[in-house]
Amino acid sequence: MQKKRVVFNYPSHLVDQPVISKLVKDYDLTVNILRARITPKEEGRLVLEITGKRSGLEAGFRYLSEIGVETQPLAQDVKWYVDRCTHCTACISVCPTQALDVDRKKMEVSFNRDKCIACEICIPVCPYQAMEILF
Repeated sequence: MQKKRVVFNYPSHLVDQPVISKLVKDYDLTVNILRARITPKEEGRLVLEITGKRSGLEAGFRYLSEIGVETQPLAQDVKWYVDRCTHCTACISVCPTQALDVDRKKMEVSFNRDKCIACEICIPVCPYQAMEILF
């Protein structure tokens, strides 16, 4: 089983279509919606964690491409500006997945992109605007 965290961008003509249920039913994928913003008759944007066999994932992503859903890895939408970070640790206690962590010996903050779910909780607490999520 493979797991991918991705961002789906739906064109307006697809927001009322059962795209996610087709991924589950036809390609035997498990979908966990981490975040969604869908505007009827306008656009849709989802952050998903998708799990399944490699063949199912490949076929599912081909289907998405064919119908016009743009996909990209979640990591491309999450930016940590290490040069802005002063390692104040304000973000550590609010991060629900521990994607932001601190090495207590060095007192340095680190960011694990694979754990991030783009919840945006860290953004308002960072006084130095070191996190950005393009969602």
